[in-house]
Amino acid sequence: MNSPFPKIWNLIDEFKERCRCRGLEICENCEKEDWVKTDDGEYHNFLWTQIIHPSTFERIASNHKCAIRRGISYEVVKISYIAWLFQEKPPEFLINRIKENPELSKKTAIFDLSGAYSGEALCRKLNETESSVFKEFEQFLEEEWKVTFKPVNEMPTLTT
Repeated sequence: MNSPFPKIWNLIDEFKERCRCRGLEICENCEKEDWVKTDDGEYHNFLWTQIIHPSTFERIASNHKCAIRRGISYEVVKISYIAWLFQEKPPEFLINRIKENPELSKKTAIFDLSGAYSGEALCRKLNETESSVFKEFEQFLEEEWKVTFKPVNEMPTLTT
């Protein structure tokens, strides 16, 4: 990586702009929403956090609904896929929970970007979804920021 890795919200904004340029619908002028809607009507939601408690994760992962802003009002939509982005190593319970639950692993991805934020190009991922947006996100990070992803199973277990 040639330059410092951008703050996570700037990274997501850059990616959403890429999606918008490719004709996908994104949340524009929404400071607290990071979603991309594909042509087939599926919403792909990006969540980033430093700390996640098991009960909070379970609530979000099982809900599959999100209120999104439409002008001055809100609409509740079904979220097809959720990607969790971490600047620091994510808790192992989260990775294990997704790996142990086939239904959850089809809808939930984890991108451990801690390597990029520590100046390395190697990051971990858990993405068994069929989300074209998340695959595009990986490609964006590889092309624009020279990040290389390894599946969590191919890297040593992290302690948190």
